[in-house]
Amino acid sequence: MKIGFIGLGVMGAPMAAHLANAGHSIVTTLNRSGMPACLKDHSVEIAGTPAEVARLCDVVITMLPDTPDVEKVVLGQNGLIEGIGERSLLIDMSSISPIATKTIAAAVEAKGASYLDAPVSGGEVGAKAATLTIMVGGPQPAYQRALPLFEFMGKNITLVGEDNGAGQMCKVANQIIVALNIEAVSEALVLASKAGCDPAAVRKALMGGFAASRILEVHGERMIKRTFDPGFRIKLHQKDLGLALETARSLGVSLPNTATCQELFNSSKARGDGDLDHSALVRSLEVMSSHEIGS
Repeated sequence: MKIGFIGLGVMGAPMAAHLANAGHSIVTTLNRSGMPACLKDHSVEIAGTPAEVARLCDVVITMLPDTPDVEKVVLGQNGLIEGIGERSLLIDMSSISPIATKTIAAAVEAKGASYLDAPVSGGEVGAKAATLTIMVGGPQPAYQRALPLFEFMGKNITLVGEDNGAGQMCKVANQIIVALNIEAVSEALVLASKAGCDPAAVRKALMGGFAASRILEVHGERMIKRTFDPGFRIKLHQKDLGLALETARSLGVSLPNTATCQELFNSSKARGDGDLDHSALVRSLEVMSSHEIGS
């Protein structure tokens, strides 16, 4: 069938390509950077506006950088909301504000259409390998309708709750856990290295104990080898922690360590590291300690 897909960026392009590989036709709006290489051999139709995409497709997926982008594409002039009907299903796979998600979903559902928030985890690697974790919020019937499409893009697919915003809240929780683990591994390796220990040996030893984690395994190695080509950029993780803190304020929840980690991401971005992998957070701690791991 025809599937609308708006947001053919680093992650959106391979996600759309998996749907195209499965035999679906992709309808999109013109991408500023042109047609991604992974879609050039597939049937891709270019529509003039998001509203036109919605008129051509019963299912439309958005994969955009931030909350204002989704609000503009869905609710703005010539937005998706102007083209949807009662059979329409809008699926937002971006990572945006859980609060704004509820507002967007309510506007879509007022038109008789269905809405799912389905943010993902796994980065560019997971998008290319179709192994993304997909966290879904929204009604069970809409989830069942979307599930066959999700299965072309991810492996760990969970309906977190039938209220819109549940998927985004789960993604916020994911980003808190990942960020704080990166910060903890950074502190541990900087301390051990400055004390004269071989950080690679320390990491190897810790991988055999209770401190073992996917972050220590993957990002600990990045920190030691200084390989900071982005899988997930610092500026995007900074944005996600901002969403966490915004949501926490609205709920009256204290997130002291998330706030501290956000300040480290702020420092990293201010130093020009915003487009590096989020494991490069370690560089801010190295500056504060006047020591680079392995130096």
